[in-house]
Formats: sequence, structure tokens, C-alpha cells
Amino acid sequence: MLIKGIPSGYVDAIRSGDPDANGQAAVVRAAEGAANPCRHCLELIAPGEEKLVLAYRPFDDPQPYAEVGPIFLHKRACTRYVADALPMWFNHLQPAIVRGYGHDNWIRYETGQVVKGEELTSKCREILTDPEVAYVHIRSKFNCFQCRVDRG
Repeated sequence: MLIKGIPSGYVDAIRSGDPDANGQAAVVRAAEGAANPCRHCLELIAPGEEKLVLAYRPFDDPQPYAEVGPIFLHKRACTRYVADALPMWFNHLQPAIVRGYGHDNWIRYETGQVVKGEELTSKCREILTDPEVAYVHIRSKFNCFQCRVDRG
């Protein structure tokens, strides 16, 4: 498996003031509590640290299954996460949503599952065994995009 944070070019554009998926500038807020994951580096944003809140569509083009939802990014520069394992804090996503998408970027309904955080790796691997699945999205219980998972 290959886990990827959102692309650096997109993050750089948002940090420079480009509009989000809803055509708005990102909002700057201080992170509160422990549930503020940056979708670029996949690290948790420390309480009190500035974060960007914006609408994100994890697809290149609008289409019926191209969902838009809120995400957080570090306001400061950070490095895109690309690795073969999920960060440890993903084990605490309770529950998490996993969905496979076809090569046409449409949801493969039979792949959608709600799982405990510690089951994410095995469920993503299982979904990726289907040749009709191009990639998997992991989302929070609130349906917020977390990251993309590709075959390794």
C-alpha cells in the first residue's frame, strides 16, 4: 500500500490564497483539542497552532461522486506524507470510513465499510485486491477526507 497526503502543489496554492473547492479562501483558526489532522503531512496540528480550514474535493474534476468536505492543513510549511504505512494516530479513528473508487473515480459501493481505526490497514489491503478498485479513501466518522491509499 502507498498512503498519500494531499498534493503539495494544491497545498501551496491554498497557502498562497487560492480558493478552495467552494471558491472561498481558507480560514485561519487556532487548533483546539487533539483532533486536528493536517491532510498534507498527516501529522496532528498541535493545540494553539494555526491551521487552515477549507473545503476540499479529492478529485481532479467535478462529477457525481466527487464529494466536497472540510479539512485542516498546517498554516506553516510541512512535508507531504507518502509512505507504506498509516501514521499511528489513525488507530484512534473511531470509527473510520473506507471506500474504494474505480478507475472512473466513482465509488465502488460494495467496498464501503465503517471500521475501527486499528482495522484500516487490513481493510484497505482487502479492498485493493479487487482489480476494479483503483484506490481507497479513508474518511473520518464525520465523512471528512483523511488520505488516499493506492497499491504499493
